[in-house]
Amino acid sequence: RIKDREVKKVTLVVMSGDRGLCGGYNSFIIKKSEARIKELTEQGIEVELVTVGKKCVGYFAKRDTPVLKAFDMGQAPTADEASKISDMLLASYLAGETDCVEIMYTQFVSLIASNPSVRTMLPLSPSGIEAEGDEVFQLTTKDGQFSVESESKPPAEAADFPKDMIFEQDPLQILNAILPLYINGQMLRMLQESVASELAARMQAMQAASDNAKTLKTDLSREYNRARQAAVTQQIMEIVAGASAATE
Repeated sequence: RIKDREVKKVTLVVMSGDRGLCGGYNSFIIKKSEARIKELTEQGIEVELVTVGKKCVGYFAKRDTPVLKAFDMGQAPTADEASKISDMLLASYLAGETDCVEIMYTQFVSLIASNPSVRTMLPLSPSGIEAEGDEVFQLTTKDGQFSVESESKPPAEAADFPKDMIFEQDPLQILNAILPLYINGQMLRMLQESVASELAARMQAMQAASDNAKTLKTDLSREYNRARQAAVTQQIMEIVAGASAATE
């Protein structure tokens, strides 16, 4: 059963990218993970890691915190990939091998903003599920530029079942069948948000690199022009001085 129990061990899932050249995207999530690990260990709680993405895999492979399993992030997470991770975490929790599962991922806000976040996946909080809204993102173009439109969905209200409703299966069996699907869906969403944040960060980094290259080109062209003009002026002065000396 999924229920609260005394937390003695936490499984921390860290999601980063597979590649660099995306600004501070990878370093931000790694720093936040390190801070969370330090916070938990200071409370006497054991921490183990599940790493998703080659950057955090390579980083934590050289650290003392044990890594239970490592996965690649890829550029297009699928439901099957999310299911492998969520099924492993759920089985570990139900077997009593861990008391809490937390996810460190980068929440996608917009093409110019993202937010490294931590979320408790297990144990589930019924109030958290009820109070959680949703947000739908759509990639569009406007005036030749990419933009992202977001639409916020309010939290769904709890449904009132009629008292005479008859379930063909026991409600507990239905709940046990639905919960893994819910957890898998949340895992897929966080994987997709992390990839979207990585791509947005890479777009920003490449744009900044292009702007810096253009600025450098302009500055170098200006310096070369000044040096050429100075050389031409010096040659003219030498010619004039030579001609003046010859006429005298």
